[in-house]
Amino acid sequence: MAHMSSSIGVPETAEVPRHIAIIMDGNGRWATQRRLPRAAGHTKGVDAVRGIVEACARRGVEYLTLFAFSSENWRRPTDEVSFLLRLFVSALEREVARMHANGIRLRVVGDLSMFNDRIQDLVRRAELKTAQNDRLTLTIAANYGGRWDMLQATRKLMAQAAATGITGPLDETQFAEHLAMAYAPEPDLFIRTGGEQRVSNFLLWQLAYTELYFTDQYWPDFDDAMLEQAIGWFQQRERRFGRTSEQLAAQAQGADSLSC
Repeated sequence: MAHMSSSIGVPETAEVPRHIAIIMDGNGRWATQRRLPRAAGHTKGVDAVRGIVEACARRGVEYLTLFAFSSENWRRPTDEVSFLLRLFVSALEREVARMHANGIRLRVVGDLSMFNDRIQDLVRRAELKTAQNDRLTLTIAANYGGRWDMLQATRKLMAQAAATGITGPLDETQFAEHLAMAYAPEPDLFIRTGGEQRVSNFLLWQLAYTELYFTDQYWPDFDDAMLEQAIGWFQQRERRFGRTSEQLAAQAQGADSLSC
């Protein structure tokens, strides 16, 4: 399904963000603050994921994308990486039935070839099991990077051109069709917990006109009320997509006159 590119046209907007993307940062610092091992923070972070998935589904959010493991996270200490991978396996084994029962579709994007066969098989099974669900699409970005995403899309386009012999000018729409999340509209709202204010190689193409919300709260503490606060902030934003405030006001006035 093709979605409107924010740099080609003006996407539809609504009070509730259609697509929320989150960098779930601060698990380790949450644990360190409590004199707990970093692993305890990651475990607590999974509980926060469950709560936010359910909160988004209740609010009518259509797409939720969570940055679980970046292509740069392999640089972390080996024992922490091993624990994160075990946690990923555990979550896939324990949470998919709950998601399926709640009408949630699960998708995983990233270079999965770096994961072992067990993880790849669990991902395939989870995606297949939930494929027909349409209440909310939950995407987990695992071994994902925005630059990787653009490179793999370029490689697909080059392979397609070589196979078909068709060459010519490339446009945004053709390129975007090969991105890992071509099935989803661009995020309306980006949230990063943990106090850092950067996008860290996450959805670099897709965040072009996304509203960026940063909070000092660590991810394990991010709950329904904090999500509500982020959405409230989003609702106060004026999403111009290159237009002026005056144009938006005139458009709103025209819509009001048509509804009278």
